[in-house]
Amino acid sequence: MSIFDQPVDRRGSDAIKWGKYAGRDILPLWVADMDFAAPPAVIAAVQQRIAHGVFGYGAPPASLTEALQAHLQAEYSWPIEADWIVWLPGLVSGLNIACRTVDGDVLTATPIYPPFLSAPRLSGRTLHSVDLACPAGHWQWDKNALQAASTVETRLFLLCHPHNPVGRCWNRQELLDLADFAERNDLVVCSDEIHCGLILDADKHHIPFASLSPEAAKRSITLMAPSKTFNIPGLGCAFAVIPDAGLRRRFLRAMDGIVPHVNVLGLAACEAAYRDCTDWQRELIAYLASNRDAIETAVNRLSGVKMSHIEATYLAWLDVRELNLAQPHQHFETHGLGLSDGADFGAKGWLRLNFGCPRSTLDEALRRLQQAVVVA
Repeated sequence: MSIFDQPVDRRGSDAIKWGKYAGRDILPLWVADMDFAAPPAVIAAVQQRIAHGVFGYGAPPASLTEALQAHLQAEYSWPIEADWIVWLPGLVSGLNIACRTVDGDVLTATPIYPPFLSAPRLSGRTLHSVDLACPAGHWQWDKNALQAASTVETRLFLLCHPHNPVGRCWNRQELLDLADFAERNDLVVCSDEIHCGLILDADKHHIPFASLSPEAAKRSITLMAPSKTFNIPGLGCAFAVIPDAGLRRRFLRAMDGIVPHVNVLGLAACEAAYRDCTDWQRELIAYLASNRDAIETAVNRLSGVKMSHIEATYLAWLDVRELNLAQPHQHFETHGLGLSDGADFGAKGWLRLNFGCPRSTLDEALRRLQQAVVVA
């Protein structure tokens, strides 16, 4: 039995994921928060830090920077300098700060993680968006649409890499094409790479956008965090990697007076995650890939529901448009499934299902999914 088969009862806890449906027989498979305990090494590091007993203002220790640099080099062959790192209390903060950093309009593609749509508006920027193409069930960039949507005022491109919610692990050629597009249009690329540690296919690997070339690095803001891979989002620790000194200074200025420091428990957890949890991560990937396969098998047997192959993340993107439901999100809630509404991602008629859970939970979810589809 896998360690991930052991359910953790989160009902009645501080979990917003489970609290949303408190007192109702609805499985919460919506927000990107896995139902697995954090790695033992992370728990031990946090307990050790708590035992110290003093929780004053903290700063990232040199050992954390070294662990992060070693992790990025080992996993992605990406050497970074210590002064490129800007610590953040969360990746969404980074998206919003990036929009405040770069003067001009913002470009992205839908469907997309909802903060990509709200951050430009909250920053007083104009957002231009295009649809991702999906020929033969394979999500990809529509180069012509991107170019048509880019105006002389466009200065920032928001990239989700790997992609939430469609689950693509963008390959080198796709990233090189985007880098060329950014170069031709003089765009800064803010690359959200929070799911980079969750590549499920053995023949795929994550390539940081900034690692493509010195030119790509110069116009990049890379956002990362241990929160998704090691299931510690509540500890609030993320970071930006910004190689260009001028762009980094502008980013830091945009943070002034708004963004708080990372808390000391988040720093301790981050260091342990990147330094001591490689074996745990590998076991997690195998478990999530098995869950992914179970979902794809189940969906392929259903009439009226479609999904593309999920290469990365623990999120399945379900196309339920053929069911002709007025409110698909509410329909599935009625049948005991709490999923994310595709409309929030810019795609009505779609639903996102979080399969970062024990197989017993997923099996029950798939049973409910089938029942909901049959009566639709």
